[in-house]
Parts: sequence; structure tokens; C-alpha cells
Amino acid sequence: MQKKFIARQPIFDSKENIYGYELLFRSSLENFFSCENPDHATSSVIVDSFLLFGIETLTAGRYAFLNFTDDLILKKFATLLPNQQVVIEILETVNPSPEMISACRDLKGHGYRLALDDFEYHPDLEPLIKLADLIKIDIQKTPLEEWKELSKRFDGQNIPFLAEKVETREQFRMAQELGFKYFQGYFFGRPETFATKEIHGFKLNYLQLMKEINENQPNFDRIEDIVKREPMICYKLFRYLNSPIFAFTREIQSIHHALILLGLNEVRKWISIVSLAAIGADKPSALMTSLIVRAKYCEMLAPLMGKKELELDLFLMGLLSMIDTVLESPLNEILEQVSTSDAVKTALLQGDGPLKPVFDLLKATEQGNWSQISENAAILSIPEDALATTYLGAIEWGNEIAQFEKETQVQETANLL
Repeated sequence: MQKKFIARQPIFDSKENIYGYELLFRSSLENFFSCENPDHATSSVIVDSFLLFGIETLTAGRYAFLNFTDDLILKKFATLLPNQQVVIEILETVNPSPEMISACRDLKGHGYRLALDDFEYHPDLEPLIKLADLIKIDIQKTPLEEWKELSKRFDGQNIPFLAEKVETREQFRMAQELGFKYFQGYFFGRPETFATKEIHGFKLNYLQLMKEINENQPNFDRIEDIVKREPMICYKLFRYLNSPIFAFTREIQSIHHALILLGLNEVRKWISIVSLAAIGADKPSALMTSLIVRAKYCEMLAPLMGKKELELDLFLMGLLSMIDTVLESPLNEILEQVSTSDAVKTALLQGDGPLKPVFDLLKATEQGNWSQISENAAILSIPEDALATTYLGAIEWGNEIAQFEKETQVQETANLL
């Protein structure tokens, strides 16, 4: 059976809201062109991918960016996909022949959006440029002076530019200043500076709560005191616990009651989620959703490894993996204030220890690095075929939490009016 994996890379607007996701499949469509019936094989890959993974789940209603080669465009496979949800990425290897221009014009006529991928200007590309809804530029391989030249060349043409491989906040700001409208990369994960940032008092309360709940023998009287001192976290925690996510027949009204119904580890996870959400209330929602997906994915890997006892450690590893970005403070200082196992700290701070292969697998999955996925899955004795479903399950859970958070914010606003 052909293995099918999925990765998604977020695309942001200038306000750091998610505009779409580039979707990456392990089974590249080109691999099937040697088949006896390449048209049938390739169309099957597209349809199976969307039916198996579910475009709505993968993109949460945003645009899905998909790479298309010459053959895929000329054979009109894009028309198998919903035109309101898909952006067709025309690869840099595409030959701008009259047939290709005609095929792209036809796609535009059917309501599809077109993006030029890894763009480098050449006069032959002018017909495609006129059809493009978006131009993507790899800022890692394009010198700064070329950015500026491209910005001048297309000034006034009203074609938005997307900066690919934006790895730092500084690059994000530079691209913004040059007029880029959209951004793709991992700039969330690398804060520029830590030294001058002070963690506000109310955020320290939430860190203290995360520390208390994750102690080996938590003091629940003390935890309830902390929760009661923070009305918002109390409100959100019990809204979560009494939501359809759990579907309890009786309303949960106390931490002790939640312990009886859920157990210690589940209460730890939910208090950690709500605490981190409160800490990151001033950060882009995409960052918080990413952390929740990371946490769930890592947790779901534990039983696949045959180590269900590691679920909480792996959940916390994923949840805390970018807390330095949330708090804009050094990770080692933050982890001193949160009770986690040595294995979690070693993985996050040193990139080493027994949980390193899980953390490496998480990063490889997000980046669509298939060789690293296979290598770390083998180290962990996880069947590769299970990874796609596991990652999709984590995304679905993250979407559900994000939707609930949005509804909670709407309710909070309504209560204030």
C-alpha cells in the first residue's frame, strides 16, 4: 500500500492572521507518471488526499496552496478541486508556453487563484505574471537588493507578494517594510531578544498555576485558591470542562469534582492549556493553535510507541515548545518556573535525551521532511502508516479547541455589553 503523509505550512497576513496553508503530501504526484495510466493515477492521488485527510480539517476554512507541475496544469487536474478553497501554485520549473498560458487563463476563468512559486523575474514570465493573484519569493535565496528591485518593478500592478522562508522577526519586519502582504516560515519560533523583557505579574500567576498543577504531589487546595483569584481562568476552565468536548451529564463546579471525573493527568493538561492561553492572550491565535496541535500530536504518539505512561510528558513538551515566543523570555528561565520532568527540559533546552526523537519527529512532520519522519519513526518503533491519521487527529482537536476559544471570546464580549 502507498504510504500517505501530510504536512501543512501556515501562510500569514501582515497582522499574523492565518491566510492559508501550503499542503505537502509524501506521495508527490510526479511519482505516478511512469504508471500505465498516469492521468488516472494522478487524479486518484488528488482525490484520495482530499477525501482521506479532509481539506476543511487541514485548512480550517482557509486557502489550501498546492503545487502544480506543467503536466498537472495542462491535464486540468486542478478542476477536480473546489475553486473557492484552492490556490494553484505554478512551480518555477513550469514552461510558460502558449499552451500553458491558455491553460492558466482557463483556470482563472473557472474561478481558481494562481500563485507563482519561487519566483525569479524573466520577461518570458510576463503572461503568467498578468494572470497571477500572488507571487511567492524565497527570501533566503533572493538577496535583499533583488527584493527591493522586484518591489519597484511591480509597484502599481496590485499583485500581492508572499515572502517564503521567513525565519526571524527581523526578516518578517523587513519584508513588511518592502511591501510584502503575506508571509510563510517559522518566524514565530525565534524571538529576537529576551534580555529586556519582563514577565508581567498576572502572567506569573498563570506560570505559578502551571507549576503547582504539574508537581509530583499537587496541593489542590492551593491550586483552587489560585484559580479563584483569577476570574478569567476560572471561567474558561469550567467552560471547557462543561463543554460538548467532554459531554458530562453533570456540571463540573470544582477542581476536586473534575479530578474525580477526569483524573489527575487530564486536569493537569486542561489547566496547562487554559493557563497558556491566558498567558498568550496578546499573541496571534495561530501561535496558540499551533502549540495545542503540537501538544496533542506528541501525546498521541505515546501509545504508538508503546509508552502510554509518557502521554503527559509529551503533551507538556509540545505545549511548552514555543513558550519562550509567547512570553518573549529565555526558555531556560521559564522552565525553571514550571514543573516538568528532566526529560522534557532536556529535549527542549538541549535537543537531547530520551524524548529527542519525538521532538524531532514533531518538527519533521510540520516541515514535511519525509526522510526525517521515516528515520525518527523507526527509532521510536512507530508504524509510519499511523502518522498521517495521528497528525490529522491532532489538527482536528486543535481546530476544535480554537473554535471553542473563539466562541468563548464572543461570549465574554457579550457579557461585557
